[in-house]
Amino acid sequence: MTPGEAVAVLASGVAAGGINTLVGSGTLVTFPTLLAVGLSPVTANATNTIGLVMGSVSGAWGYRRELAGQRARLLRLGPLSALGGLIGGVLLLVLPDDAFEAVVPVLVAIACVLVLLQPWLARRMAARDRRPAHHGGAGLASGVVLTGVYGGYFGAAQGVLLLGLMGSLLDESLHRVNAAKNVLAAIVNGVAAVLFAFAAPVDWAVVPLLAAGALLGGALGGRYGRRIPAPVLRWLIVAVGVVAIVQLVL
Repeated sequence: MTPGEAVAVLASGVAAGGINTLVGSGTLVTFPTLLAVGLSPVTANATNTIGLVMGSVSGAWGYRRELAGQRARLLRLGPLSALGGLIGGVLLLVLPDDAFEAVVPVLVAIACVLVLLQPWLARRMAARDRRPAHHGGAGLASGVVLTGVYGGYFGAAQGVLLLGLMGSLLDESLHRVNAAKNVLAAIVNGVAAVLFAFAAPVDWAVVPLLAAGALLGGALGGRYGRRIPAPVLRWLIVAVGVVAIVQLVL
């Protein structure tokens, strides 16, 4: 790897750490960068997952204030995310590289629609005295597992999916949902990273660069992300989701 390539990988890690903390889809920055510096798709995917774990952790820590009162929810959903991440990681090792790519754009599009409709759905349910369940019900539980499977397999736009899912099924502000999303995504990435460290091809020279950049980006995103007004964050989520769809389709 040349010095210029190393700088590009480090910079992509910073960008991905911040994007993952605020929205999700940071992989859409790092994955193409790793391909550009010569890694194969599977190696780039596994290396990317391991390298971005620290960014997920720092982003979750940065939003710790918004996590107040969500301990029971995360203790309930965390194991489901871990299960999904493990299944997704195993699928990456045993299935063809393009096994899930056909459905990913559809999932991201649905998530974007859910994010846009979340305020309207909340108002409708409030008017009917039928607010979303505090625990999200079986729909949230199954959705968290499926999102974890996708996140363990590839991970791009995992955050968008989680935000759309939880934003529609939970009676919480977008920033509190985002904080919970960061924890669940960190669990998925952490489980998949442990699996890949032992069973997948990994470029260990690249991992420290990604990790250092993601750690910084996640900390910056966690520090300044809550200052973004909810409507701006919502449209940022949708914009990143649209970019994800375009990149995945093309």
